[in-house]
Amino acid sequence: MSKQATTSYPKERINILFLENISDKAVQYFKQQGYTNVRKLSGALSEDELIKEVKDVHLIGIRSKTQITAKVLDAAKKLQAIGCFCIGVNQVDLKSATKKGVVVFNAPYSNTRSVAELVIGISVMLIRKISDKNMAAHKGIWMKDAKGSYELRGKTLGLIGYGNIGSQVSVLAEALGMKVLFYDTETKLPLGNAVAAKSMKEVLSNSDIISLHVPETA
Repeated sequence: MSKQATTSYPKERINILFLENISDKAVQYFKQQGYTNVRKLSGALSEDELIKEVKDVHLIGIRSKTQITAKVLDAAKKLQAIGCFCIGVNQVDLKSATKKGVVVFNAPYSNTRSVAELVIGISVMLIRKISDKNMAAHKGIWMKDAKGSYELRGKTLGLIGYGNIGSQVSVLAEALGMKVLFYDTETKLPLGNAVAAKSMKEVLSNSDIISLHVPETA
């Protein structure tokens, strides 16, 4: 019986480049799958640096700082896909990528819970003035006075943007007894008892705490 022909491009000839200190687990996973040419760089690269690096790259993994421009895509003659290890893809020239047949994908849920918890944590610190008291404590001053410090319970959290992260923040905030008012450019189904505002001004004028969850676009 003749040997079965291989139709896929040899994995050992595929060049993969990871930027911005993407987790070593990603590198390990690709190598376990047979992709031996995987490079990882700790930081982002400028446009000129990228143009030099992507000439023979087939797959590139980036985070939010790296800008994949039309010039970079023109230089990437072998590029097949761009993986954005973050929420958005606005750091990539999508029109140019589409024209060249380069697939662009992101990880919309990768750090949703992490960011949502951080927002709640920072809200507690701000409304209780913990940072001020912490700084004073390091100077040997014990600010035991609770004046100007409040609980989150009963306060209104205003969310600008009610996507994956905004809606998660909404759920956590309600669990702490907060009221949630949000505004989004698109119609979104409220979770729990959250209320959709008709304008951003309505959110800003009726909230004790404001949290922004929008992409960096015009």
